[in-house]
Amino acid sequence: MPKLWNETIATHREAVREAVLDTAWRLVSEQGLASVTMSQIAAQAGIGRATLYKYFPDVESILSAWHEQQVAAHLGRLAELRDRPGSAGERLEAVLTGYAFGARHRGRHADEVAAFLHRGEHVAQAQRRLIDLVSALIADAASDGATRDDVPPAELAAFCVNALAAAADLAEDGAVHRLVGVVLAGLAKPAGRGR
Repeated sequence: MPKLWNETIATHREAVREAVLDTAWRLVSEQGLASVTMSQIAAQAGIGRATLYKYFPDVESILSAWHEQQVAAHLGRLAELRDRPGSAGERLEAVLTGYAFGARHRGRHADEVAAFLHRGEHVAQAQRRLIDLVSALIADAASDGATRDDVPPAELAAFCVNALAAAADLAEDGAVHRLVGVVLAGLAKPAGRGR
């Protein structure tokens, strides 16, 4: 087949997939996980049921694919924050703030949907990548004298991620920023310790 034809087909398939993911998420957000059917998703996405089944076997697999996409995008945004210019301490604060706001957004999912989405190997892998990203930033900041160096960076990263997960229960932006401040205070070099 000509290259243009292959690219056109690939673009079409990706557009259909995106429409299915977005439609499924919207329907689940409006109606709840148990109420959404493959027929509803197909109709609202503007495709036939048979076409939908070529992409996904059930509603749960669609939601899992949607969530994997969201997690990858969130990790990508955090990596962009990590790679911005600035000191290691500034970049660490930006990443922790970005993570906290992501956790706050995640807290808005209905309980049944959150329980479904936050299980599975893709979540565990994402958590490991997040801990690695934060751990490397903490190590860089400790090298610069900006954070404590008496606790291994991986342990501090786990502390940060778990503490900032509490942002899911916060109602306002100011509360998220205060929580990040508390976590950063926990990373600070203990008083009286030199570089």
